Amino acid sequence: MTENKLSPLDERHRALGAKMADFGGWDMPIEYPGGGVVREHTAVRERVGIFDVSHLGKATVKGAGALDFVNSCLTNDLRKIGPGQAQYTMCCDESGGVVDDLIVYVKAEDDLFLIPNATNTAEVVRRLKEAAPEGIEVADAHEEYAVLAVQGPKSDEVVSALALPVDHDYMSFDEADWQGRPVTVCRTGYTGERGYELVCRWDDALALWDALVEAAAPYEGLPCGLGARDTLRTEMGYPLHGQDLSLDITPVQARSGWAVGWKKDAFWGKDALTKEKAEGPRRISRGLKLTGRGIPRAHCIVRDAEGAELGEVTSGTFSPTLGMGVALALVSPMLAEGDQVVVDVRGRMLEAVVTKPPFVEVQTRSS
Repeated sequence: MTENKLSPLDERHRALGAKMADFGGWDMPIEYPGGGVVREHTAVRERVGIFDVSHLGKATVKGAGALDFVNSCLTNDLRKIGPGQAQYTMCCDESGGVVDDLIVYVKAEDDLFLIPNATNTAEVVRRLKEAAPEGIEVADAHEEYAVLAVQGPKSDEVVSALALPVDHDYMSFDEADWQGRPVTVCRTGYTGERGYELVCRWDDALALWDALVEAAAPYEGLPCGLGARDTLRTEMGYPLHGQDLSLDITPVQARSGWAVGWKKDAFWGKDALTKEKAEGPRRISRGLKLTGRGIPRAHCIVRDAEGAELGEVTSGTFSPTLGMGVALALVSPMLAEGDQVVVDVRGRMLEAVVTKPPFVEVQTRSS
């Protein structure tokens, strides 16, 4: 049995007493003592939280024509952005299924940096390597870099306390220097709040983490685990690969067509996705707010009032912000916002209303 990989911050998490669990083949902190997920979630919504997301993949694509090559593979249109900007996109297979969703950082026309999900990094790199023409080099840099996320209304104060740049436009980044160490500071995140993701060298992560945690303390900021990251992203309706996106769940079904460059000449899965979009998907992702007490979980069946099956939950959780259960579900495209349904939670039929995410109002892109 292969041992899980460890974050460069593993010793810090264990010293803090974090509850650790497997996350894409990595031992990562799920929550810390003293209040757990709800306390950490609230810190991000109201103040600031610091996350270790170093399990996320990293890859580089370099060489003349690198941008156009990647643009011919992934769904979104990299020609809509330029150097110093990042873009959410997807790697699909020819069936239109999602191999992974990822962020592409455009450093230059011939220099791209990719952040895929942990589990899928090797496969994304394999597919790009296999397709790359001569002169373009694709490399897996998974354990060369760490990623720390600073999220919440006080994130600017924390990042600027380290003399790192802030006030970026959403999805843009700066190459900065922190105490002689290179750090890429990007205005991105997975919580919906104003925030930054800092990419540093693997061996610099401990020092940077300590500095960020210290800078967050005056604002009652907290180290946060991946449990809170999940509740935060679910409140926003952000998809998680493996649950809301997968080889069996296309961008059209997941309502992620906004991240597809439909007018591009080519990208992997274009024919299948264009056909599905034109014909209409057989199922589609909708948000659900439970009106009764209970927590929906993945694979819970969604039914109409008469008990007929409409689909199933892909992600579900208790929303600490709203104090109720919320979910994303793949259901019949006939369901519309405001419709009443029931969710079968271990035999309990809980009433829910179809609601367009995000479920909460937050400071995000324009702020």
